[in-house]
Formats: sequence, structure tokens, C-alpha cells
Amino acid sequence: MNTLQQQFVTLVSTPFYVIIIGIEVLLSSLHHTGTYHWKDTVHNFTLSILGGLTDLLMRAVSLAVMSFCFARALFSLPHTWIYWIILVLAVDFLHYWLHRLSHTSRFFWAVHVNHHSSPHFNFTTGFRAAVLEPFYRFIFYLPLPFIGFQPIDVLLVYSILEIWAICTHTEKIKSLGILEFILVTPSHHRVHHGSNIRYLDKNMGSAFIIWDKLFGTFQQELPAKEYEPIRYGLTSPLKNENIPSLVLHEWRGIWADLKRKDITWKQKIQYVFRAPGWSHDGSRRTSHQLRECERIGRIE
Repeated sequence: MNTLQQQFVTLVSTPFYVIIIGIEVLLSSLHHTGTYHWKDTVHNFTLSILGGLTDLLMRAVSLAVMSFCFARALFSLPHTWIYWIILVLAVDFLHYWLHRLSHTSRFFWAVHVNHHSSPHFNFTTGFRAAVLEPFYRFIFYLPLPFIGFQPIDVLLVYSILEIWAICTHTEKIKSLGILEFILVTPSHHRVHHGSNIRYLDKNMGSAFIIWDKLFGTFQQELPAKEYEPIRYGLTSPLKNENIPSLVLHEWRGIWADLKRKDITWKQKIQYVFRAPGWSHDGSRRTSHQLRECERIGRIE
């Protein structure tokens, strides 16, 4: 993204964020819902700053690699309205798979997990960045410049879609009507942040919910009379919630498993790359295993 585009996105988004967060804080105060907690909010913005620094560090690298691919593009695409529609859909489609991998492989979950570590859900939760993700995120978008989409356009569209993604982090908006069938809405994203078994690893889309419906990861938010209320955060809450622990705790868990003497090298690799919760002896369960146990009524 060039400097002018970056300044434009920042100029538009910053006051917008201030307004919507201010409104949410006011509503929380008036209705006594306890939506905001100062320590949690500080953590959200601290992780956002750390993620921004990592992103800044990797921006030149990501743009250079994407430009390398664009120089060898298969097609020359004109900047028509179709170009932008396809690019928006393509960026969101690739982000779906990046996000899905972040939930289905423990290595990538170790990076993404801090975004899910808050037991609260508000607009500032959207700023709780996966600090290390910029080191590899751009790789998932390399097919786009190779096809013929300009790198600065890819980064611009990604940034714009991120604005929408942050807006889905709220409990104040219950439903968006017909848009619920097309877009990722606050209702869909509340499910995604739920640690309830039925909600684990669901609704991976960033802007469009169609990918989840196509690839079997969609889950509608259920009313309290049909299912338990949403519990935000991790299935096993952290005992220590300082910033190093938020960023590194899953890596420490991986290291602890790698040091085990009772497993093979193949099992060590599986502890790194298989789904979070996988264990060689069944002492832990993946989200799929937990759902199956819940279905047959065997949750202990």
C-alpha cells in the first residue's frame, strides 16, 4: 500500500473507530452491561500496537515479494469495476483459508490464539491482533499478484475489509436482517469467539459468510432457549494474562509437549501441526472430538 492510500485509510478509519467505541462505552455504562474492562481494553490496544509494529516491519518484505510475483503475472487486468469486485471476493476468500488454518493447525493457532484470549467481546477486541501473523500472512495472498492484481490494490482491499471485521466485534447489534445471509455480522462473529463446544472453529469468514456456508464451517447464533449463552475466550482460560503470556503461552505448551520423553518423533511433529487439542493418548480433545462427545452426551 502506498503512503497516500495508507494515509487515506487511517484518516477515515481512526475517527470512525473512536466514534463507535465511544458509543459502545456509553451504552455499556447506561445499561450496566459491563462490556468494557480497563485491563482487558489496555491489553487489546497493546496487542494492536505490537501487531502494527510487526506489520510495519514486514511491509517492505511483503510488498517486495508480491511485486516480484506481479512482475511475472499471468494476465494484465484492466482496472474496471469487475476487477475490484473480484479482488474483494478473492482477498476475503484467501483470508478465510488463512483464518481456517489458524484454527486447525496448532502451529498457526499459537499465533492466532491471543485474538481469542479475551473473555469479553467489544469493538476493541477486534484490535487484539495476532502479533506474529504479519511474518507469513502475505504468503496467502501471493496468488493474486501472480494472476495480475496489483500488490498495492491487494493490500488496500485487505485493509478496508479489516475495518468491517473490527466492526463485527460487538454485542450491541443483534441482527442485520437480510445481510445475515451474505456478510459476516456481529451475530456470526460472536459465535466465532465463543468457547462453547458447538461454536468452536466456526464462522471463519472476514467479510462474507458465504465461504463458511460453502465449506461447512457455518454456525448460526442460537437463542438461549435452544443452547447455552455464549462464553467468550479460551476453553481453558489463562492463569496469567500479562502480554508475554497472551502472545507466547501456546508456544510454551508446544515446547512442553516436544520435551516429552514418552512420544515418538512423528508424534512430536503431530503435536506441532495437528489440530489444537490433539493428543497421542486421548488426554486432550480437538474441537471436532469435543463436538462428537457433546452430540452423544459424553462430555466429562
